[in-house]
Order: sequence, then C-alpha cells, then structure tokens
Amino acid sequence: MSTSPSQNAALSTPRPSVIQLAIKEKAALYAAYIPMFAEGGIFIPSARDHKLGDDVYVLITLPDDPQRYPVAGKVAWITPARATGNRTQGVGIRFPKDEKSEQLKVKIEQILGSALSSDRPTQTI
Repeated sequence: MSTSPSQNAALSTPRPSVIQLAIKEKAALYAAYIPMFAEGGIFIPSARDHKLGDDVYVLITLPDDPQRYPVAGKVAWITPARATGNRTQGVGIRFPKDEKSEQLKVKIEQILGSALSSDRPTQTI
C-alpha cells in the first residue's frame, strides 16, 4: 500500500513539543520573559534537543493566576548546556502574532511593571 505525498509529509513532520510552565514568582517571570521579541516570548529551562524554528506548544501559568495560557510558539533562542555565565540550559519561545498572545504579553508586562526596565540579568540576556 502506498501513501500520498500529503500523508508522507504528515508522517515526517514531528509533532510540536508540549511543555507546561508554571511561574510562581514575579522574579522568575522577569528572568524568563523575553521582551526583545516584538510579540513577546518566554524562556523555558529544558535539556531537550530543540532546533531554531521548532514548533512548541506551551501552557503557561503566571504568578497569582490559576489560568493556564496556551501558546503555540516557535523556538527562537537556544541556551546550550554549560553556557557561559552559569545560564540555565533551555529555549526561548517566540509568541505567535495573534490576539491571545498579545493579551498574554500585555498581562506579563503589567505583572512586571517597572521591573521591565531593570538591569538585572535574565535567562537570555
């Protein structure tokens, strides 16, 4: 039995990783948030082997908020194992350009407030 080209593509396309990220404190959110991405983004500690552009589905929980925010993003930053500056191994996920992600970005930036302009290091910069 043969498969059609679209079935072959479906078989060879890996499913996106699904990651749950619960951020319990404002300081942890500050360290994980990536404001340099225009749409916003979040750093996720991970030892998994990711490549730039990989699709990742993340369920994010923010401090003092029981709601889980779904994000279908892409890997746009990789911090390898044993990175300089004792940085945590993981990936930065760029939020997609959609209304839900824009609302999440606004919510994160409201939580962080003036901390956004801090010089404290983060997981990515």
